[in-house]
Amino acid sequence: MKKNQKIAFAALAIALGGSLFVGCKDKNVSLNSGEVQKVDIASLSFPLKEKAVISGLTSFPANTESDPNNRTIFRRLQEKTNVEVKWTAIQSDQWNDKITLAMANPKTLADFVFNASFNDSSLLKYADQGIIIPLEGYIDSYMPNLKKVFDKYPEYRAMCTDTNGHIWGLPWIEQLGSGKEAIQVIDNMSFINKKWLDFLGLDVPKTVEEFENVLLAFKANAEKIQRKFSIDGSIIPMSFIMNDGGQDPYVLINGFGEGYGDADKGRHIAVTDERKVICSATQEGFKKGTQWLHKLYEQGLIDPEAFTQEWSTYVSKGKSGRYGVCFSWDVANIANLADWVPLPVLKADVKNLTAQNGSFTSGFDRGRCVVTAVAKNPALVCAWLDQMYDPFQSPQNNWGTYGEDDEFDIFVMGTNKDGKAMLKHAPLGTASPVEVREAESVNGPLAILDEYYGVYVTCPDDAKYRLDWIKDYFTPDVNEKYVYPNVFMTREDTEEVSNIQADVSKAINTAKSDWVMNGFTEQDWDNFNKKLESYKLEKLISIFQKYLDSYYASMGN
Repeated sequence: MKKNQKIAFAALAIALGGSLFVGCKDKNVSLNSGEVQKVDIASLSFPLKEKAVISGLTSFPANTESDPNNRTIFRRLQEKTNVEVKWTAIQSDQWNDKITLAMANPKTLADFVFNASFNDSSLLKYADQGIIIPLEGYIDSYMPNLKKVFDKYPEYRAMCTDTNGHIWGLPWIEQLGSGKEAIQVIDNMSFINKKWLDFLGLDVPKTVEEFENVLLAFKANAEKIQRKFSIDGSIIPMSFIMNDGGQDPYVLINGFGEGYGDADKGRHIAVTDERKVICSATQEGFKKGTQWLHKLYEQGLIDPEAFTQEWSTYVSKGKSGRYGVCFSWDVANIANLADWVPLPVLKADVKNLTAQNGSFTSGFDRGRCVVTAVAKNPALVCAWLDQMYDPFQSPQNNWGTYGEDDEFDIFVMGTNKDGKAMLKHAPLGTASPVEVREAESVNGPLAILDEYYGVYVTCPDDAKYRLDWIKDYFTPDVNEKYVYPNVFMTREDTEEVSNIQADVSKAINTAKSDWVMNGFTEQDWDNFNKKLESYKLEKLISIFQKYLDSYYASMGN
């Protein structure tokens, strides 16, 4: 254990009223030193010859099974491994309030935290305090499933490794497409009402001018559309929720200026083909695109509630068939899937779609699971957790399982083209996929790779059609070479970025809403840029640049 870790733990012991005594013979809690435990690998072959017991801490969704060992997935894992897990389970909506307290009490802390989902700041804080242990040695020695993933995709190991070479958390990895065809390439996908287009004899627009004319046609023919489709409520040419992730409209401005748009709606950064980090909201394209959106608003083509409405209101109006254009991860969330098509990338000055940062490596969470310093047998804990990375196990943990006693299953057991066992997504009928998944899945650390589909598991239907949309409508116009990767900053840099970003993002998001509704002048634009400078935007960009350079250096460029 590092010297500062011992000091931090000693301080923690004092704060806890002496419940933890570091180095004392009669201490209540025995701490792992951080050095890799050496055991005979054969002794970790599952199922174990003799039953072993370890302890885990996890979360569960409200209104689902609260005892993890009553879930089919964990029952089968116990039979497979002969390892019993003594669980402490916290309801998901109480997790943030209770996990901090749990991590502060080593006397009752479990061997591992299964659904931790710790952010970088928390990971490094607990690492500095010695509450969690580094895992890179255990991965290489006792976790062959995860090591195989890291060996094939070294970018994931790089993204899990801190600046001192340590891995503090086991990742959640979900590949659904890769590179420019990854499902995360675009979040706020734009959709247009094909039923309305066909009724008015219009084509799907390809340029911003054609798009504007379509919206004008929707407005001019509102009464006809309303009567034709028996719509209850006024016709809304375009609706969205400003600054709300997948519902944000700024995907429309990608074609203005140099085409960077504003894909990173949290940090407002992009990466040039020269691998330089820029602020997308200070580019000429952001300025021109915002001016164009204001023009649409002035013409009454944008929902006046788009800047203030809640999700429930947005969905309610969509389900009533009132939208001509809307934005979401999946239009099925807010409207009838059959009546809509994705709106392709619109050409303005250029034709381009800036992919979301981090998207080329698909879904990723580096802090999904941690092993604590109170684990008496960390090698066994890690070997058991490595079972979650088995190609047949990961899809079940992520989505659900087969052979449940109730009437719904995410999967049925089938065979692949080679006649080997394969999990096939089952038809759910009228059942909610989210509810069934929450009832069956356990989440935690896992890896689902593109090469697993058709071999170990089928691709979910709702993901399949979205991947098809991306490939057909969007990938051809993703022209930039790079997206900002999921880098692991130091604790100090993470905190500085968070502090600066709070002011910068607030200023940008406020400007977006204000300017689309009310317009802006050249003086407003100049003042906006000066305000961002005063908020240390240049410092923020320099930190992002430092880690971008370091990432590519670690990857051998």
